[in-house]
Amino acid sequence: MTTTRSTGTPAPTTAPTTVRELAVEGAYEFTPKVFPDRRGLFVTTYQQPQFTEASGHAFPVFQTCQSQSSRGVVRGVHFTATPPGMAKHVTCGRGRALDFVVDLRVGSPTFGEWDTVELGQDTFRSTYLPVGVGHVFVALEDDTTMVYLMSGPYVAQHELAVSPLDPALALPLTLDGVEPVMSERDVAAPKLAQALEAGILPDYATCRELERAL
Repeated sequence: MTTTRSTGTPAPTTAPTTVRELAVEGAYEFTPKVFPDRRGLFVTTYQQPQFTEASGHAFPVFQTCQSQSSRGVVRGVHFTATPPGMAKHVTCGRGRALDFVVDLRVGSPTFGEWDTVELGQDTFRSTYLPVGVGHVFVALEDDTTMVYLMSGPYVAQHELAVSPLDPALALPLTLDGVEPVMSERDVAAPKLAQALEAGILPDYATCRELERAL
């Protein structure tokens, strides 16, 4: 069987998966083949050979985490201080979420830009966020469960945030009739321009070096 990029280029792997490069440089969307039958379904949400072919580098999984959210919950825009930096692979095992990748890397050709993918239990689509790229999502249904593969450990003092409601980003996070539900940390997070002025945003060249070293 083959892996097929959105460009139509085939490559060997264990199960058909469509790969699409997102508008943020180095970020990808993966849509796997789902195998349903009378018992339910089976799907492979991450394959190292297919990932390496698409991205050009490996992705060592250091830990796996999950979050569960009610409809209207917004989590993000989160990123990791660089160094040490962290890459993430995100999928939705239950419910639906609008998932965003936000380029926070100073010097990146797509700095300040974002792209979005709807993740859910129907497609089991996933997103890959390279080192230095911010992550935020809004849960579209109750009991939305997000699964994160991470390239490094969670260290509280390294985890930073930019406001998801920053008008400069203009992320469409508000659902009809539902006010965003956010943590105190995310409500108090600086806007992108404030984070840039404070010098807390990742450096693009450093992020690329750390990415190649994964």
